[in-house]
Amino acid sequence: MEQYVALDVSLKEISVCVVDGKGAVTFEGKVVAEPAALISLIRSKAPQAARVGLETGATSPWLYHALKKADLPAVLMDARHANAALSMRPTKSDRSDARGLAEMLRMGWYRAVTAKSFTSHERLALLAARRRLVEIRVDLDGQIRGLLKTFGLILGKGNTDALIRRAEALAEAQPVVSGLVTKLAEVQRHVVAQVAALDRDIRRLVRSEPVLKRFMTVPGVGPITALAFLSTIDDPERFKHARDVGPYLGLTPTRYQSGEIDRRGRISKCGDAFTRTCLYEAANVLLTKVQRFSPLKAWGTRLVQRVGAKKARVAVARKIAVILRCIWVDGTEFWWTREEARMA
Repeated sequence: MEQYVALDVSLKEISVCVVDGKGAVTFEGKVVAEPAALISLIRSKAPQAARVGLETGATSPWLYHALKKADLPAVLMDARHANAALSMRPTKSDRSDARGLAEMLRMGWYRAVTAKSFTSHERLALLAARRRLVEIRVDLDGQIRGLLKTFGLILGKGNTDALIRRAEALAEAQPVVSGLVTKLAEVQRHVVAQVAALDRDIRRLVRSEPVLKRFMTVPGVGPITALAFLSTIDDPERFKHARDVGPYLGLTPTRYQSGEIDRRGRISKCGDAFTRTCLYEAANVLLTKVQRFSPLKAWGTRLVQRVGAKKARVAVARKIAVILRCIWVDGTEFWWTREEARMA
């Protein structure tokens, strides 16, 4: 008889529940959160496992790929759907959650999630580290501005090293303030240097990846946007249609329909927020900075006149995501004119 194994994962221990095809519990217990120990337990307690399920989480990719490498039928379950189902249970405990997940696996009441590759996670970590350092730099700039403003020293606009030198010059007359500004400026310069180093890593990665080079033929798409899209999607073939990328990235409006009520709301903002922001910024660059004509720019410009700049940027961002997916699958580049499209 088929068996269904559910894992409720924590940092140190994993609660395991095994049920058979009729829903009877055949094993409940805990195991240390290590792939070798977990695989050994599953093989001994569920030799006929049809599904081994765990929720999405911080350590899920690590465990999921280890289970797949061991030829176990691992399934990654959407944590939001699992939480909605488990919230109906009267008791909240690791044991109860594992049993609830096992029932979901047996009945098929779950949404499977695609697990990204470790390469994709490494690239996302690179982007996350750069984003965090940029945020720290912005915070330090704001701290220096606020510190000087208290004493009537107005720093002005900008975010370059020339601005920091100006801050140090303004604070020279006040020893205490000057010491504070010097220390903050030292940290700010170090952060800027590390951001520049990460930028060099990203540029080297872009030069080594033909797909990223093709992505950057789309107007408005730079190295950061191209790498964010590649890392977030990971496998373009998991989308049956190119238009499915927009909803995945949260660039489509929500809808509420009940009886005679049928209204659309703002975009859902599902998926990776940073990639969605990058696509929005790419759309803004296309509409405001790029001077060369293209059918995409013409369409976006008409949209601005009809629905306004903000909604138009969202629509163009969604269109850019669709185009990037098509470029990825077809091995082509961006068509600047309709003649290029006909020739292709």
